[in-house]
Amino acid sequence: MYLYTVTELANRCETTPHAVRYYTRMGLLRPKRNPENGYRLYKIEEISWLRFVRQAKSLGYTLKEIKEIMNDVDDSKSPCPRVREILMTRIIDNRKHLEELMLLQTRMEKALKQWSKMPDGVPDGHSVCHLIETVTSKTDPVKDVMNDDIKH
Repeated sequence: MYLYTVTELANRCETTPHAVRYYTRMGLLRPKRNPENGYRLYKIEEISWLRFVRQAKSLGYTLKEIKEIMNDVDDSKSPCPRVREILMTRIIDNRKHLEELMLLQTRMEKALKQWSKMPDGVPDGHSVCHLIETVTSKTDPVKDVMNDDIKH
């Protein structure tokens, strides 16, 4: 049975040796140690695990979530319910984040359009940048900052 070194495994899976070592420290890969030199040696099965980790990461799973999925497999449980649940939650979170980003984008575009008609200003002791200070907000930013400070 052939055993792969860190670099060989990385090359075989088109990743870096650093990533292989990191995934090993996280417990996502389980090499054997060569007793003569202490090198980590990986079985061919680790190629599948490493590819799985990279595919899961490409779908937005965190390493912690991937570890939980792999633990399900180790416990002979189907990881599929967990996989679906995590992705469903992530999709909902992403949609919310995208909506917030779209609102921010709209505010930014409106501000820039408004600013294009305004002259540059010089701070006068009462103002830092009149452009930003002219932007109207649905909430009171001073109140928001104070509330944030109280929460933290």
